[in-house]
Amino acid sequence: MPHYDLSGRVVAITGATGGLGSALARKLLAKGARLALFDLDLAAAIRLAQELGGERQVWAWRADVRSYQDMQAAMDSAAAHFGGIDVVIANAGIDEVSPMATMHPAAFDRVIDINLNGVWRTLKAGLPYVASQRGYLMAISSMAAFVHSPLQAHYTASKAGVWAMCDSIRLEVKHLGVGVGSAHPTFFPTPMMDQVHADAAGVKLWGGNKGGLWRMISRDEVVDGVIRGIERRSDMVVLPAQNTLVAKAPGLFRKVTEKLGFKSADIVEAVALAERKAWRA
Repeated sequence: MPHYDLSGRVVAITGATGGLGSALARKLLAKGARLALFDLDLAAAIRLAQELGGERQVWAWRADVRSYQDMQAAMDSAAAHFGGIDVVIANAGIDEVSPMATMHPAAFDRVIDINLNGVWRTLKAGLPYVASQRGYLMAISSMAAFVHSPLQAHYTASKAGVWAMCDSIRLEVKHLGVGVGSAHPTFFPTPMMDQVHADAAGVKLWGGNKGGLWRMISRDEVVDGVIRGIERRSDMVVLPAQNTLVAKAPGLFRKVTEKLGFKSADIVEAVALAERKAWRA
């Protein structure tokens, strides 16, 4: 498959100062990419940008994925700074271990709003710039999209939603030359996992992720897999690769259904028709 060279490309990353975000930033920089770091903590994002090389190669913006206006302003500013955006990585996400019976509705809403709605806002805000470069959109989902743990209804629903959303958006933007992919890693070391391991309920569910079905893989394996997926403009990245059958089984007939049910010309026309009656706040 064609290699999508990241050298000189502008890559925007949400949740940029987190465990995965910062590791992706370092590896992308080593590939020659220029980086727009988006994070709620602007001071931390600026420190990371300065550490990685300064504003000509890497710079930072405060961005809250819970606000579309915020994401749009950050994308506009980053595109103006770098002269465009080629790739967007929707990486921001949160979790907590909590059963429906005792979880506060506001906590459920927050997980869904950041993990699912926040991905949509990120990809929507970045699409005009990515489309002009015939670039690529990547959303960080999880194996939780396919393996649905108890005490995780909020998290699994959000990650399954991201997977489905990426499949839908891919069909919408294919004619623009834009690729769309979702990444589905299993457990790996992050500050979020540190919180899980500090939670007695989380330890009980997954045994501290020390082995068996729930063993952790290295963060480097995830970073390398995500970047390889971008370079291949993959539809789906599953990490580790041996989980691919589990991940692909739910969508076994999706490609057939898409081919039989949705003609490319009809999709393009439907998009145009929908834009004429677009809902306005």
